[in-house]
Amino acid sequence: MVTSKSRWYALAALALSTLAVGLDTTVLSVALPTLSRELHASTGDLQWFTTAYLLVLAAALLPAGLLGDRAGRKKMLIGALATFGLASVACAYAQGAGQLIAARALLGIGAAVIMPMSGAVLTVLFEPKERGRAMGVWVTASALGIPLGPLLGGWLLDNFWWGSVFLINVPVVVAGILALTAWLPESHGERGGRLDLGGIVASTAGLVALTYGVISAGDRGWGDVRSLATIVAGVVLLGLFVILQRRSAAPLIDLALFRSRAFTSGAVLATIASFAMLGLLFSLPQFFSAIGGQDAFGSGLRLLPVIAGLVAGARLGERIARRTGARLVITVGLALIAVSSLAGAFTTVSSGYGFIAVWITVTGLGLGLTMPVSLDVAMSALTARRSGVGNAVLQALRQVGGAVGVAVLGTVLNSGYRDHLPAGTPPVAREGISAGVTLSDPGLLAGVRAAFVHGMDLSLLVGGGAALAGAILALAFLPREKAGPALEAPSPVLAESGI
Repeated sequence: MVTSKSRWYALAALALSTLAVGLDTTVLSVALPTLSRELHASTGDLQWFTTAYLLVLAAALLPAGLLGDRAGRKKMLIGALATFGLASVACAYAQGAGQLIAARALLGIGAAVIMPMSGAVLTVLFEPKERGRAMGVWVTASALGIPLGPLLGGWLLDNFWWGSVFLINVPVVVAGILALTAWLPESHGERGGRLDLGGIVASTAGLVALTYGVISAGDRGWGDVRSLATIVAGVVLLGLFVILQRRSAAPLIDLALFRSRAFTSGAVLATIASFAMLGLLFSLPQFFSAIGGQDAFGSGLRLLPVIAGLVAGARLGERIARRTGARLVITVGLALIAVSSLAGAFTTVSSGYGFIAVWITVTGLGLGLTMPVSLDVAMSALTARRSGVGNAVLQALRQVGGAVGVAVLGTVLNSGYRDHLPAGTPPVAREGISAGVTLSDPGLLAGVRAAFVHGMDLSLLVGGGAALAGAILALAFLPREKAGPALEAPSPVLAESGI
């Protein structure tokens, strides 16, 4: 172990690193309307600004964790921070939608290393008696990105050029690299065994094909042969990935994890919550900007009820779960998301913010009740030896849920918007609501806004339906007790080790 002071300094650097990742997940939400105007981005482009980052992050989490164990966690963390910083600069100076999508994907690669490696390093830096406190600091730093992202991003967009929302990562990255170089000791995990290259290729290609197909179907229509073929190819590749994992001597994901009902249920329900949350964060800022006429900072302020509800739900859910078990908390949380989404589906162009604030607060409350307790259910089913790979699997599933949420709900919104545009609407308005609200004809402008709200309402119905299905699953499959028996660790390749 390192000295007392230096390990807390290293923790501060790790916290800064995860804060940068947390900020980047939500800061983009308020920037979408601005990016649509400045980069002439279509709704499909806007989906890919978010999805490219989340998809690459999810696809790279597990291989990044295995590579970090082999090459050294300190080296990988410093390299990942440098990559994250360079990608942030590339985002800031992108000249078009394609460049920004590519830079966002590079950001995802950096984040994919930072998230699992910074968590693994805590086991090296801290003894068990201090690890809980350190973990709390680390998790809180990541969570702070949720409320700070929309507010900070909105303020920057109102006062500076749009690229500033990405450049805020650079000083954080520089400070993190210097601190980790000075205070973080090198550590390794399991260095033996073979890399599951087939699993890496199949999982990455399958996720990209599936998500691209969903977004393409939103642009071209669900009868488009190429889009449907891409979706089918993605499903086939993911099926091949499962087959490869069953046969591999050193699998990327040990499928034995899913033998635990508690782990599987917790992972699926946390993924459903991520699906709902990021889908909501995709549509609401556009609604506040295009329908409510708010600037970026105003849109960020109007998202605060979601955050307030989430924080309150997380605190309340933990206390209730200790007394009654997780099943009740998660079921109620998902039911609240379903009910609030149904209420939100009655939003109209003339709806006041008071009505919107109520239902998005309830949505946030449901998210807060659901997500932390679901993750706790899944993690409590693991032995300490398997907590590393279990956590990596959970993070990957959550990120996939978020990526698919943006893809599916964004596609539903886009399809509903285009299908309800009034006759005679210029083709430019079909690119998205940001282009549509530039029309000068009052009648067409009113029709464009009504079409967007119709699309958003449809997406809320789909998100609410997913949450309702999740509530039913929680009642049917979650164990009555908080956790089942911990899983043993038959696969030494996936087990964590010390220095």
